[in-house]
Amino acid sequence: MKNTFETIVLEHQETFVKTFVPAQFEVLEKMAHAIILALKAGHKLLLCGNGGSASDCQHISAEFVGRFEKTRQSLPSVALTSDIAALTAIGNDFGFDKIFSRQIEGLGQKGDILVVLSTSGRSPNILEAITQAKEKGILTLGFTGKDGGILKDAVDLCFIAKSHKTTHIQEAHMTALHAICEVVETILFG
Repeated sequence: MKNTFETIVLEHQETFVKTFVPAQFEVLEKMAHAIILALKAGHKLLLCGNGGSASDCQHISAEFVGRFEKTRQSLPSVALTSDIAALTAIGNDFGFDKIFSRQIEGLGQKGDILVVLSTSGRSPNILEAITQAKEKGILTLGFTGKDGGILKDAVDLCFIAKSHKTTHIQEAHMTALHAICEVVETILFG
């Protein structure tokens, strides 16, 4: 068991060393800046992903609506992964590929920001969400891994976790998203 734990931690460290480099910090800075401007202008965040990334969307949305480190005013954020009635109705009536894009069609407004998480960068429902967001004038921020997939060129800004292992990609995404939360909260609320 000890060797397994050591291997996991070493892989995690390797992912973080390869991922968190100056170019990626610039991407995160641009993402945080865009979120700050959107929130100041009265717009909201929309987040979507599948599986573990769906849960990560709910987690990060809660950080904005509730709080991250500071007790402060709530910030508008919606995890499109949370409404089980909408997800199942849309999935049943329109197909799984439309579960996020239909919500964006109904809830999204020009000036909002869509944050998408896809470890492969190839999830059809995430790509559909990006297309719908762009049609509505919504800035798209992507978090992916591996080679970035189609997603890396589909979004306005993209953070790529440098790993082929889903768990380490998701760990890097959460670290990056927590860092964005902290920057946004600090700039908006001191």
